[in-house]
Amino acid sequence: MDFAHYTSHKSQEFKDIIWGAMEEAGRPNVMDFFPIFRLLDPQDKTSSTIEWAMAELLHNPKNLVIVREELAQLLAKGEKQLEESLISRLPFLRAIVKETLRLHPPAPFLLPHRPENDVEVCGYLVPKDAQILTNVWAMGRDSSIWTNPNEFMPERFLESEIDFKGQDFELIPFGAGRRICPGVALGFRIIHFVLASLLFEYDWKLPNKVNSEEMDMSEKFGLTLHKAQPLQVIPISMHNNNFK
Repeated sequence: MDFAHYTSHKSQEFKDIIWGAMEEAGRPNVMDFFPIFRLLDPQDKTSSTIEWAMAELLHNPKNLVIVREELAQLLAKGEKQLEESLISRLPFLRAIVKETLRLHPPAPFLLPHRPENDVEVCGYLVPKDAQILTNVWAMGRDSSIWTNPNEFMPERFLESEIDFKGQDFELIPFGAGRRICPGVALGFRIIHFVLASLLFEYDWKLPNKVNSEEMDMSEKFGLTLHKAQPLQVIPISMHNNNFK
């Protein structure tokens, strides 16, 4: 869509959205000044991804059954504890994380970029010093790249080598190149380990007799992508603590 027509209400709306995002990005993080509250950091992106993964699994219970069976089979093979080193042996869990990041990237727009010279991209002239915003949310839902792009289908990654570490441009929720998010390695470990722990240690039920089809899966755009309605679930303990 061409947003260069300044008389269009759509171009003004787009400008307002971008300015709002930039204002939020420029705000100082209160946790930088009060480290004691860091665990409650409302700007932490990892927690948003875990929430989306849990929401999608509860919304698509067949995938929840598959990943829990995968976890149970792994621990049934003599593993007494689920440790970080075992994540590589959980392909469906890793596929769930990739699919979650495709549909719900932590930051809908990557950090702004600026070309040092005029450059032509796909027939469009991008002038020097223009501000470039990469819409990774739209990329993840592009039907020319993904089959059934609006459906949560972790199995699409089981036979694919596509990863989100910046080498495959179909999936770059953390950016790519020299300006890739410096916390991607830590985020990778935290998301997989916490999600595995939650799924194996507890069964999860929706409150107030809500069924999976009735879940509110709408999104709230901002600096990070959140659920419009925070996920509410009831944990039911199933095992003794087998995690380290």
